[in-house]
Amino acid sequence: MLATIKEAPKPSAPPPPVEERKLVRLAQAGDLSAFDELVQRYQERIYAAIYHMTSNHEDAHDLAQESFIKAFQALKSFKGDASFFTWVYRIAINKTINFLKQRKNRTHLSLNDLDFNAEHDPDLVALVSEKTPRREVNLAELQEKLNEAMQKLSEDHRLVVTLHDVQGLSHEEISKIMDCNAGTVRSRLFYARQQLQAHLSDYLK
Repeated sequence: MLATIKEAPKPSAPPPPVEERKLVRLAQAGDLSAFDELVQRYQERIYAAIYHMTSNHEDAHDLAQESFIKAFQALKSFKGDASFFTWVYRIAINKTINFLKQRKNRTHLSLNDLDFNAEHDPDLVALVSEKTPRREVNLAELQEKLNEAMQKLSEDHRLVVTLHDVQGLSHEEISKIMDCNAGTVRSRLFYARQQLQAHLSDYLK
């Protein structure tokens, strides 16, 4: 006679994540496990952002690691004016930009004309919000072409595309990371998309 199979107990719900500010306070007090938790929360997004800036996995891995090391060393100076996520993002992006400048010293495009009064231009805001139509293309080949086109942009333009179109951050979040206003973010994003479309125009015909 078969034994009656008892219904397995339902797994208990996982504990809610510890609030970021609490983890920061614990880490500032010397709790390494709290800092490890912060690293685990954001390392993938930090790595992805750096990779889309450098198009090199090894460089992205090294820069992400260096960024968290710098964040740990500077943790006591973190005042909480922005989120820890925004703060460490800014560290990573600044480190990546410096790395790119050292890797390839080139002339940067001037942003002054593009940034001027952009937040008050409704046509520009509308254009930035539009999405380009999807095309039936080989995704792997398109990704390769896109990486090549990204590397032709200035660091500021490459960064805003990475943070908005790849990472999904809002204009306001990006403005805090890049230390500029949201209108500047919109104008840089518009210009960068125009440049990418120009670089990819032959491929997408």
